[in-house]
Amino acid sequence: MVSGTLFHCRKNSWPPEEYLSKTALHSFDFDSAAPPKQAWRRRLNSHANILKEFSITFKEAIKMKAPIDPFTRESCKPSASQGVPLGGMGYVVYRVCGFKFLVLNILKQSDASSRQWQIVPGSREGSPVMANQFSIFIQRDGGHKNYASVLAPGQHEGLGKVSDQGISSWGWNLSGQHSTYHALFPRAWTIYDGEPDPELKISCRQISPFIPHNYKESSLPTAVFVYTLVNTGKERAKVSLLFTWANTIGGISHLSGDHVNEPFMSAKGNPPVTFAIGACETQNVNVTVLPCFGLSEGSIPTAKEMWNTMVKDGQFAQENFNSGPGVPSSPGETLCAAVSASAWVEPHGKCTITFGLAWSSPKVKFSKGSSYHRRYTKFYGTSELAAKDLVHDALTNYKRWEEEIEEWQSPILNDERLPEWYKFTLFNELYFLVAGGTVWIDSSSSATNTRNNQQQLTEVDRGDIKTTNSEGTCRLNTDNKHAAADRCYSTAANFGLEGDSKELYTCNNEDEDVGRFLYLEGVEYIMWCTYDVHFYASFALLELFPKIELSIQRDFAKAILSEDGRKVKFLAEGNWGIRKVRGAVPHDLGTHDPWTEMNGYNIHDTSKWKDLNPKFVLQAYRDFAATGDISFGVDVWPSVRAAMEYMEQFDRDNDGLIENDGFPDQTYDTWTVHGVSAYCGCLWLAALQAAAAMALQLGDNDFAEWCKTKFLKAKPVFEEKLWNGSYFNYDSGSSSNSKSIQADQLAGQWYTASSGLPSLFDDLEIKSSLQKIYDFNVMKVRGGRMGAVNGMHPNGRVDETCMQSREIWAGVTYGVAATMILSGMEEQAFTAAEGIFVAGWSEEGYGYWFQTPEGWTIDGHFRSLIYMRPLAIWGMQWALSMPKAILEAPKINVMDRIQLSPASLRTPHPRDELGVKKIATKAKCLGHSVFHCSC
Repeated sequence: MVSGTLFHCRKNSWPPEEYLSKTALHSFDFDSAAPPKQAWRRRLNSHANILKEFSITFKEAIKMKAPIDPFTRESCKPSASQGVPLGGMGYVVYRVCGFKFLVLNILKQSDASSRQWQIVPGSREGSPVMANQFSIFIQRDGGHKNYASVLAPGQHEGLGKVSDQGISSWGWNLSGQHSTYHALFPRAWTIYDGEPDPELKISCRQISPFIPHNYKESSLPTAVFVYTLVNTGKERAKVSLLFTWANTIGGISHLSGDHVNEPFMSAKGNPPVTFAIGACETQNVNVTVLPCFGLSEGSIPTAKEMWNTMVKDGQFAQENFNSGPGVPSSPGETLCAAVSASAWVEPHGKCTITFGLAWSSPKVKFSKGSSYHRRYTKFYGTSELAAKDLVHDALTNYKRWEEEIEEWQSPILNDERLPEWYKFTLFNELYFLVAGGTVWIDSSSSATNTRNNQQQLTEVDRGDIKTTNSEGTCRLNTDNKHAAADRCYSTAANFGLEGDSKELYTCNNEDEDVGRFLYLEGVEYIMWCTYDVHFYASFALLELFPKIELSIQRDFAKAILSEDGRKVKFLAEGNWGIRKVRGAVPHDLGTHDPWTEMNGYNIHDTSKWKDLNPKFVLQAYRDFAATGDISFGVDVWPSVRAAMEYMEQFDRDNDGLIENDGFPDQTYDTWTVHGVSAYCGCLWLAALQAAAAMALQLGDNDFAEWCKTKFLKAKPVFEEKLWNGSYFNYDSGSSSNSKSIQADQLAGQWYTASSGLPSLFDDLEIKSSLQKIYDFNVMKVRGGRMGAVNGMHPNGRVDETCMQSREIWAGVTYGVAATMILSGMEEQAFTAAEGIFVAGWSEEGYGYWFQTPEGWTIDGHFRSLIYMRPLAIWGMQWALSMPKAILEAPKINVMDRIQLSPASLRTPHPRDELGVKKIATKAKCLGHSVFHCSC
């Protein structure tokens, strides 16, 4: 654990007074209108660099041909212009960075007959929707000093053409010179310090319902914008704010036709729209609407006419509220809507105007046809009309949201031990849980879809694909929970519960039902819940939404006990194998049909990977230890055993230690490994210890003995083959990089320490290895200002063996930093992690903010923007503040508690008797999973 002393590292503080005048800061010192001092900041007129994409050899490109195609890139080059995404988790994502909205992670499909859009997960539309804007119109008493401007810098090609009838005719008058953006996810502030009116200070505060441990409102597709206006002039001013929105989900969907706009007054109307924009009317604020305007000549009215009305009157006609539904748009025509809110602001007075945005599409449909209801429909129903109720409730509840967000963030923000850069980077990296292509569904729709999928499977001519009973009824005797748990332990250990045996616990408690959750590996690597990467990212979910983390773990537990015998070609080796092997942890939960068709990844045969199964065991134990959830432990235990026993086949010399197979058989899937490896070997040792600890707590003493026997044999072999007196070699082979210093060599120790288990090695070995990584992988790369390079030769040169050995991975660096914190090396930890901040988030860096990539090279070429693994920064926070359940656990070496017997020298249950088939009968208590098992 971290010591109580101050961290001796650069604070890298970004005080707001360096970006804002003291007058502006003082003006907004109420109602959360001022940005917090611990926020990431950016001037609106900052130049957005075009980011440099990775460069690889032709051979590397061939191996990476799926699921990413490096030869086919987006036409819109990525740039450093991203901001905090809007809305809760599990839905379409909109992003705003002070000056523009971006539609991300969605693909449009228009059904003209039903006028409904199917939003396909896993796709991305990165072009800005320029009609989605806030604008301001100011009229001073006396008729002079009038201003009208879009609240975005007019830096976009084609804007400002007065002759045009579309948005180019609007007033793009903002330079952005005196305007700044401040981000602390899930909130952001845009401050206009005298722009466009020198005597008006404007704060726009963006709020989304991302609230830890709140599993209802964190699923809502909505956001609120609170404008605070401060009049520093001597004349009162009529200020009108305009919110415009195009009826589109990005790309060219606005041209597809049959879109309809309709006004509404409150949450009791029934507008047939997918989007809803609104404003809160008060005694001082007058709200008017323009239900429809177009972007081209011939529209009634045109965008130009709408703008001129606002310039002249500052509002729209009141009778617009009674206009009813508009005429459906024709193909090639774009419909937009507008909401205006106007107020008089007295000299030296203040005023608040609030806008809301919501978007609704109740069903999520995957490309192979499976469809589910999104999580929010559990609370708002399955009608597309829910958008107006959502926006109404957002405008009603946002103050409470803010209070809960501040209560969550304040202890960290006020921790004087922590560097300022760490505080805002910690929170801002959470953008991925909203913008990273998340899907959150209601469990009830999952059960329905299970039956549909089973019917579809009967049509597949594969006799080796069968389905488990995924809807078995399970019950827990709540009057004597511990006694029931004891009975569960014994049945779990003996793998009973066969046939129609009585079940002793429940997996479908309504109070515990948080639905099912998916998130992409990255917006370019479109695979759901990629498990080798989730190993790093899962600390964020466990810390903030532990029930979601347990839900994902249950999905993988079910998957381990399943098999899909359909043939797949593995691209790197060119051979064929089956899609999912029984006993192996899948690489992912699928691409085109998640939960049903696993392993969308097909570069290598991941059933031969050496890190996936140990990672499952380590995560299962960590989650079990941290939450103290007995039912979870019992649920996943059969899968933990199966995962461990599956790995026996890779111990080919019976020394207790697994060996790698001379290809990239782990998360570094271009980096070949030979023999015993530091990365996989360390994970295996840690998994043996975690499985033994879990076995003891679940009453499976035979298996605990088996794990201890393996561990006692494997550990000295691992140290003999890899320890060189300073660190653990990359592998035990004889290749040119076998003695490389791998940044991630102590990944197993990271999890061991994070779970409250005794260290795998003595302190000398751990600290020596970490210091070597710090001195070489961190400090020899641009003086420690870029993070830890994955591989470094002992002569101080970067390991150029492959693309991944020469890369710096943000998530791995954060993981190494967490390990350092757990080992009492706080200063080195924060220096290493600060390199990721400098390269990725600072103004002197490459501009990766809110799109942190998988990795980058020393010359600043990134690979895979918006990636899951950097969520590992929450592993650092976990190390700083582990839960009481782990901190207060008895400090007894788990291995000392296990008494070896002659029976422990062999597997407690022979594989032909135990196998996965018997364990699979237990899987029916893992909820409404949609996996297939040959049982």
